[in-house]
Amino acid sequence: MEVKYDEIKDYYGKELSKSEDLKTNACCTMEEPPEFIKKALAKIHDEVMAKYYGCGLVIPEELKGLKILDLGSGSGRDCYLLSQLVGENGEVIGVDMTDEQLDVANKHIDYHADKFGYARTNVSFLKGNIEKLDDLNLEPNSFDVIISNCVINLAVDKEKVLRDAYNLLKPGGEMYFSDVYSDRRIGEDLQKDAVLWGECLSGALYWNDFLRISQKVGFTDPRSVKNNPITIENKEIQAKCGDIKFFSVTYRLWKIDGLEDECEDFGQAVAYKGTVDNCETSFDLDDHHNFPKGKIMPVCGNTYLMLQATRYKEHFDFYGSWDTHYGVFEGCGGAMPFSTEEGSGEESCC
Repeated sequence: MEVKYDEIKDYYGKELSKSEDLKTNACCTMEEPPEFIKKALAKIHDEVMAKYYGCGLVIPEELKGLKILDLGSGSGRDCYLLSQLVGENGEVIGVDMTDEQLDVANKHIDYHADKFGYARTNVSFLKGNIEKLDDLNLEPNSFDVIISNCVINLAVDKEKVLRDAYNLLKPGGEMYFSDVYSDRRIGEDLQKDAVLWGECLSGALYWNDFLRISQKVGFTDPRSVKNNPITIENKEIQAKCGDIKFFSVTYRLWKIDGLEDECEDFGQAVAYKGTVDNCETSFDLDDHHNFPKGKIMPVCGNTYLMLQATRYKEHFDFYGSWDTHYGVFEGCGGAMPFSTEEGSGEESCC
């Protein structure tokens, strides 16, 4: 495992100097950010932006005043983006093990505090391995949100990462992260390929194994938020991967007591008030739950809890109870939770 860690640090600290040095598009964000995110990104230092290696937009809604942890924070792009969204009274902590990336992130702390108009910074960075979060003296049950952007695939012990994240979250908190997944288990020969691992491909989890691990550590009902198929625009690497299909997927995992492993029907419903910032007309919980403002919509027990037992509670009206169970909630299935078709979002470069 230590050899793998050294390979990763060399790849992201020495071999890659900017996002354009990547050999595939696996670590490229495949969606166009909304305008308020674009404005926040425009305030981030160019050097931080140049060393961004992410595959998704890991920014959920309703972040003001929250405490957030970024696993594999790299040069700090997402931390400095979140710094603006949590506000001066919020807190963002980044964890990364690559010295060169941490040097860039730490070099620009004062620059960003000044740029954002803060009297003091609300961002800090820790050197550490995301598989060893318990070595960093982080307080259990203390984070509102944990994010990660195309990094967990680089970990060897992914179950340990998710278990530690679950323990660090507050009740009602969530892990909101993007990563690379495959449509089958990846052979040991490909996993030993340092370039494929560094390019976020050969360390990708088979999607069904990811669901099993998530549920095992306590994240009972993983929800896909966005997904896109990855096209490997490198003939040599594509030949090595053969018929394996890869996907860039953003998931949200909730730490909520009472979630079940199936979506059950208790005759419950919710209505969105239209009060979440930048979501005035409707709110998306995940890729199959859109709540238009004012419309009363039936929901399963798990969805009810994801809204009622979290920071979104004040933004919804809730109807029904837990008194009567009506069986499985219709519309829930067990197929692969993302599509081989291109997503609706426009592609953007790294």
